[in-house]
Amino acid sequence: MMFASPNDPGARSSERLRAHYEIERRLASKLREADKAERRRLYATVYDELFRSVPDHPQTTQRVDAVNRAAAVARQLGLLEAYLFRESTFVEIGAGDCALAFAVARRVALSYGVDVSAEIAKSENPPDNFKLILSDGSSIPLPTNSVDVAYSNQLMEHLHPDDASDQLREIFRILRPGGVYLCITPNRLSGPHDISRYFSDTAQGLHLREYSAGELCELFQRAGFTDLTAIVGRGNRTLRVRAGWYVAAERALAAIPLGVRRPVTRNALVTAALGIKLFARKPTADTA
Repeated sequence: MMFASPNDPGARSSERLRAHYEIERRLASKLREADKAERRRLYATVYDELFRSVPDHPQTTQRVDAVNRAAAVARQLGLLEAYLFRESTFVEIGAGDCALAFAVARRVALSYGVDVSAEIAKSENPPDNFKLILSDGSSIPLPTNSVDVAYSNQLMEHLHPDDASDQLREIFRILRPGGVYLCITPNRLSGPHDISRYFSDTAQGLHLREYSAGELCELFQRAGFTDLTAIVGRGNRTLRVRAGWYVAAERALAAIPLGVRRPVTRNALVTAALGIKLFARKPTADTA
């Protein structure tokens, strides 16, 4: 039997999906059971092992699909372009193959890609104003108040919850006052979104924690961010709203019994529309 989903482009046999699932469960257990000092070392080794052990992992196969790769970059640039200027410094946390960071480099003064895996970030001929930085999963070795725009896409859910809080504080630290952070992550209400989707009702793989928008807003506020707004919808049909309104609607959805809610939220269009796209700003001295 063959399967395909938004998270697994193309078709893979049930045997290959099961093999992927078991590898992720084993690697995720290492991260969940490790203390913070161990995790600083483990993130890199875990993800390098994942991409070596699962050659048909979507993040690997997407690299050779030039059309879909270009379309994905264009969609992300559409969300970011209002904040990108020639003098800007940009950082993508969890840059993966760095395709977006390379594209942004053509529009800004300096573009950074931060990742834990040298394996997935391998690339040839990067732009002169691009720099790759390997991270331990929570720290971001950039100067304080040095970045105008920070971005992550499908990253937050891969972090141990303790490391997610630490990384948010790091993003806040490196942003200049008035700088913005756009975080895109799947919504727990329509999950799980990792390979567990085929085998479990909860994330068992390398999505160490999937969040609701309400939970994520609380984390952002504790890190010091203000002016939280959410992008609701998908494709060209999106609306920017105050995060509080989105959270209120999410809570109403969460109140629906799981048996009624699950078939609706598992629909691909609904899943995409529910995906969290949260803009946050570091306050300036005048608004802090």
